[in-house]
Amino acid sequence: MEALGDGDPRQVGEYRLLRRLGAGGMGRVYLGRTAGGRTVAVKLVHEQYAADREFRVRFRNEVAAARRVGGQWTAPVLDADTEGSQPWVATGYVAGPSLATAVREFGPLPVAAVRSLGVGLAEALRAVHAQGLVHRDVKPSNVLLALDGPRLIDFGITRALDATTALTRSGFVVGSPGYLSPEQAGGRSTGPASDVFSLGAVLAHAATGTAPFGSEVSAAVLLYRVLHEEPELDISDQELHALVTDCLAKDPDRRPTPAQLRERLTAADPAAGERLERRGWLPPAIA
Repeated sequence: MEALGDGDPRQVGEYRLLRRLGAGGMGRVYLGRTAGGRTVAVKLVHEQYAADREFRVRFRNEVAAARRVGGQWTAPVLDADTEGSQPWVATGYVAGPSLATAVREFGPLPVAAVRSLGVGLAEALRAVHAQGLVHRDVKPSNVLLALDGPRLIDFGITRALDATTALTRSGFVVGSPGYLSPEQAGGRSTGPASDVFSLGAVLAHAATGTAPFGSEVSAAVLLYRVLHEEPELDISDQELHALVTDCLAKDPDRRPTPAQLRERLTAADPAAGERLERRGWLPPAIA
């Protein structure tokens, strides 16, 4: 979280901006506050993408769909402006670090926490897929760790950006290399099974502290490994190892569904879901 800079707005819609939460190639995310004192996350799209007509159409459609998805394991959409000079969307603010930050600062999660994480994210994907959406960018930085469970973020804008004219040029792959499914890496159409592959990579990262296809290498190398090589999984728990391996199958038809994932996780550890309800799933240092 950073202080606002000279180029940052102080107000977006009815939200007073307080701090900058993050920034990426497509937009910036701010911590905002309503007049009533509720904190929100406000995502403001960069102007160059706001000028793309097709982006606006897709962004409008995706925000409408994302409003329906917001639930227990995702950050709910509270407000949006898809017609202004710079489109934006406001979601509920999740008070917790990203999985990427938590692993970097505290190391891999214990097996029990990884199972609970998997239960929460499987439920999140079930909610997203039930609305006919595919996240397409499930990765550690898009998973926030709250005391009452993980939250999957950024699914609405990710889908909208994937369809823009500016981002569908030849050779451009939407998503994060190393967490993309083989079908994404190969430029093929994606379905719900693509998110399951990415979820498997996220669980591997949570359990080991490293990405299953490596890090600190070029995007081209990561894409090649995703397409043609097997992941490196140093997961000591055999059942969790088998589950992650199945998620990372090259063939989408061989991957479990989110419902099957949850069933397998709770069969191996009946308390995996209960720990989320009791707010006791995170290691003490992170909590």
